[in-house]
Amino acid sequence: FNIVQAVIIGIASIALLVGGIGIMNTMYTSVLERNRDIGIMKAIGFRNKEILYIFLVESGIYGVIGGVIGVVIGLSMSFIVQIGANLYFGDTNLLQASFSPLIIIGALMFSFIVGALSGALPARQASKLKPVNALRYE
Repeated sequence: FNIVQAVIIGIASIALLVGGIGIMNTMYTSVLERNRDIGIMKAIGFRNKEILYIFLVESGIYGVIGGVIGVVIGLSMSFIVQIGANLYFGDTNLLQASFSPLIIIGALMFSFIVGALSGALPARQASKLKPVNALRYE
């Protein structure tokens, strides 16, 4: 079981890394596409910190969306395995799929944190834009 656990942890780590890179790429694209909006926000008085928070929350939400999809797929697969094992071995209830709401909430909080950390560099870049350069960019 330790080997299986190590393999699953390795796969999950790779999935987290790929997801984080995907969120970072999406946020860099979002910053580039919204340069003009950022310039307008800065021109009307938004501070760097406020723009940073806007992009951090957006990237965190992207992470939560990915986390929800992962939780749904994981729960579905566990119940499918439970049903398959019960059909194969007879109705012995050999495997019981169970979940804790606390673990699901923790996983979603973790996915928000991963998303926000992945979007930190693009958010910082957005907050450091000069208003004149952002408005001129097209």
